[in-house]
Amino acid sequence: MDEKDFLADRFEQHRGQLRAVAYRMLGSLAEAEDAVQEAWLRLSRTDTSDVENLGGWLTRVVGRVCLDMLRSRASRGEESLDVRLPDPVVSGEDVKDPEHEALVADSVGLALIVVLETLTPAERLAFVLHDMFAVPFEDIAPLVGRTPAAARQLASRARRRVRGEAPAPDADLTRQREVVSAFLAAARGGDFDALVAVLDPDVVARSDGGALRPGAVVRGAAAVAGQAMSFARFAAVARPALVNGTAGVVSFADGQPMSVLAFTITGGKIVEIDILADPERLRRLDLAVLDG
Repeated sequence: MDEKDFLADRFEQHRGQLRAVAYRMLGSLAEAEDAVQEAWLRLSRTDTSDVENLGGWLTRVVGRVCLDMLRSRASRGEESLDVRLPDPVVSGEDVKDPEHEALVADSVGLALIVVLETLTPAERLAFVLHDMFAVPFEDIAPLVGRTPAAARQLASRARRRVRGEAPAPDADLTRQREVVSAFLAAARGGDFDALVAVLDPDVVARSDGGALRPGAVVRGAAAVAGQAMSFARFAAVARPALVNGTAGVVSFADGQPMSVLAFTITGGKIVEIDILADPERLRRLDLAVLDG
């Protein structure tokens, strides 16, 4: 094995964690892959003979790449979009996919990624690297151009936002599935009262239909139940799935994916529903395997 192959092999050992870092930073599967590839290019051009912890070095490189991508995204005004959901990580209910599991380990539900999207780029970097990957603030500080104490403050602000706005989902996946099944059955049957019964009074439903179908946010059990009844036809063709490790559904029409629904369930009630219905992004998710 020559030196380049040896380096590539060492990089591959860390690819899973690097993708997980980049996904939490960017909320985009495609951009996460781009960030990981950029890390490989930087590694291949750098003398790392004196690097004792290659995994830590690569994590910081990916963090810096993602920070630059977030800042570029903000400068282009992309954050002004009314509703743009992160990419969901979707797999079959009974399919063990180690790659997907690594991406959404530590209960990284879609609702959490939604909240991370509201942070400033520096806050997001400090929180993701420190709270999710145990990177010391001394290593984070140079990436954001701050002192370690200031980096700690960035993470602290982000942590307060996350705790205040990202509901902790129930851990029992079987119970989650029961609640989602009850929601779908009520939607199919047009049973408004049954829908309200499985929704938290302050439930929030977000939908992202892409550039041609602007997204929307609906709040409150009555309003969300009304919306669910108006889209009952999609419930009729919904397939159970895991969306970011929690119970969700994918709906199809004529073999084409129409939407991915991610549910956040707390205390046995649905507190958030995130609906991705952007045809272009759905095609990129390769969901055909679920249409069985």
